[in-house]
Amino acid sequence: MKLGIVGLPNVGKSTLFNAIVGGGAQAANYPFCTIDPNVGVVPVPDERLDKLREMYDPEKVTPAVIEFVDIAGLVKGASKGEGLGNKFLSHIRETDAVVHVVRCFADDNIIHVEGSVGPRRDIETIELELILSDLELVERRIDRCLKASKGGDKKPLEEAEIWRRLKTHLEEGRSARSFSATEEEREILADVPMLSNKPVIYVANMSEAEFSAGDIRQNPFYQEVEAIAQEEQSLVVPVCGKLEEEIAQMEPEDKLMFLEELGLKESGLDRLIKAGYDLLGLISYLTAGKPEVRAWTIKKGTKAPQAAGKIHSDFERGFIRAEVVSYDDLMACGTMAAAKEKGLVRSEGKEYVMKDGDIVLFRFNV
Repeated sequence: MKLGIVGLPNVGKSTLFNAIVGGGAQAANYPFCTIDPNVGVVPVPDERLDKLREMYDPEKVTPAVIEFVDIAGLVKGASKGEGLGNKFLSHIRETDAVVHVVRCFADDNIIHVEGSVGPRRDIETIELELILSDLELVERRIDRCLKASKGGDKKPLEEAEIWRRLKTHLEEGRSARSFSATEEEREILADVPMLSNKPVIYVANMSEAEFSAGDIRQNPFYQEVEAIAQEEQSLVVPVCGKLEEEIAQMEPEDKLMFLEELGLKESGLDRLIKAGYDLLGLISYLTAGKPEVRAWTIKKGTKAPQAAGKIHSDFERGFIRAEVVSYDDLMACGTMAAAKEKGLVRSEGKEYVMKDGDIVLFRFNV
């Protein structure tokens, strides 16, 4: 999973990225501090791996990972090249989803490119640039379809009509995400990597005082972000970038105590990763043994052979069966042998749909 962190300059993107990867990204009080995208790969928190570590005492434990790309601050006119915009927009195309950091704090010492804090305005500024960039792609696709139809083929004309509908939708300032289309039409549209079609998680970056004060939903800036997220069925994660940066430097025990003092069960990073999984419809299955305990990320609805293919293509090609036990059943039994005695280890075939927390041994032959 690859998430691109975007937003206007000076909203806290690089501060959040520093917290995510434990430092390394330059953060300063001026626009375009980040020119080339910083990339960080971080483990997905999963307590199940710790329990399996205790049970199997493996040689290594490998969590699932998530890749964060810190993309430089976009500005008004980015789709036309303002602020190196075209370069920055190309980085977003390579991501699975967008983490849109929105400034929800007032601070006279930190410059805002628009002169004042306004979450809805800021979100609309970024969204419009993504839409304008998409419009150019859609117009080119319409031209392609029309050229292809000159030989008398009706299919390109039908496709051109879908793209024309989308063009009208985008020209009204609405994202490709909100475009009404059938499944078949969605498959056609998927051929073009449209920026405004990517799922979005809004990160409401708040001041330490407001974030720690209690009910964050009383913050009018946060309310603006939450309202937009509800309108478009996106997700919103409230954070304080500065606090997250501090938490990232703490030892695990100190981190837990600090979060408890704030009345939180997990860090903003953990909440962001979970939101990413939910947004993209991802789950993890597990493999466990003495050599390695490991988490593997797959889409919800993935069948056993395709899940096996995540480990190696030979596993999918020569798939025979999957021996599966749920994590909860294994923990309740204490050992794999006890789970087998109770008939909780199942033999599943090619049509089995994997579930989150399945512990699997794949049988294959090539």
